[in-house]
Amino acid sequence: MSASQRLAALGLELPEVATPVGTYVPAKRIGDLIHTSGQLPLVSGDLIAVGVVGQRSGDVTPERANECARVAALNALAAAAQAAGGLDSIESVVKITGFVASAPGFTAQPAVINGASSLLVEVFGEAGRHARSAVGVASLPLGAPVEVELTVALRSL
Repeated sequence: MSASQRLAALGLELPEVATPVGTYVPAKRIGDLIHTSGQLPLVSGDLIAVGVVGQRSGDVTPERANECARVAALNALAAAAQAAGGLDSIESVVKITGFVASAPGFTAQPAVINGASSLLVEVFGEAGRHARSAVGVASLPLGAPVEVELTVALRSL
């Protein structure tokens, strides 16, 4: 089954790629690799959650942040697919970096970023397994709880 068929079987579609708000591009191809800019958990232009991730009252819960990581990964995948000429031009996911806006003392960034990792494996199967970094930060653009960037390898022609 192709990546686009798996995506459809999950009931998902690649969203429109967000227009950059600065002097950068959503994704850049270098040889057989595509690197995406960091992508936020936006749906129809709106963040699905805002704030830091933690265990305190008012924090974004780790479970909600995991969902945000999944959405951010879908947005990153859309940017990569656009640069690749289509989702099925992507052979494998090489690496993802996930940033988690973390409350003091929060250390479960890897569990949050599993939302992104799981989506990529669901879409690409074993070719979706990747190297990964999950990093806690004080804040992210627009108050997003999560940001995800990825590097993918393209199929050889």
